[in-house]
Amino acid sequence: MEGIGARLDRLDWAELGARVDEAGWVSLPPLLARGEADRLIALYGDEQAFRTTVTMARHGFGRGEYRYFRYPLPDIVQELRALLYGRLLAVANRWRSAAGQPPLPETHADYLALCRDAGQTRPTPLLLRYGPGDHNNLHQDLYGDLCFPLQAVFLLSARGDFEGGELILTEQRPRMQSRVHAVPLEPLGGAVFASARRPVQGSRGPYHVVIRHGVSTVRRGSRHSLGIIFHDAS
Repeated sequence: MEGIGARLDRLDWAELGARVDEAGWVSLPPLLARGEADRLIALYGDEQAFRTTVTMARHGFGRGEYRYFRYPLPDIVQELRALLYGRLLAVANRWRSAAGQPPLPETHADYLALCRDAGQTRPTPLLLRYGPGDHNNLHQDLYGDLCFPLQAVFLLSARGDFEGGELILTEQRPRMQSRVHAVPLEPLGGAVFASARRPVQGSRGPYHVVIRHGVSTVRRGSRHSLGIIFHDAS
């Protein structure tokens, strides 16, 4: 099967980027092979592949469990992280420009060097596992002063493996009630969405809205997903 880079190259990233600019998120079509997703799901049981496990109920995060990978990352996770960074960089830099921030480095390796200089050295890609009744409260994946403006998620489970478990985003705009998005995820595909905030053009110029994301309650079955966060943690 062709490599993940070739699969990403088939997508129109200018169009996808425009949709992220407009809505703060965009769904991605299936990009993973079934075997790749199954190997990641099976990897969840290998404690040596991860640096830490988080039981959400213990911390008030919701219900369910997730595990952060340790370095070196699995090949498919490393490739997705590095290649998606390059394809999302134009959007990220537009958003940073709107916030008066300087542009980011051209490569993900150079961006991780900035993270290391800021004391952010722990890898943040993760596998998430939900069962019946599990959910993830609204939150932001912020792990230090450096935060890449976008992140990605991929649905590893097949369509009939679970019910419920929708990806939910909320936008908190000044002096307005929050707006809610239910983001459709295709098995083996996923979504790109704002990590913490995004610029919106107002009548007096751009302003920023606060973004949070979560997962609605899984009603039946088992739901596994892969989260790709581009900044490392302190």
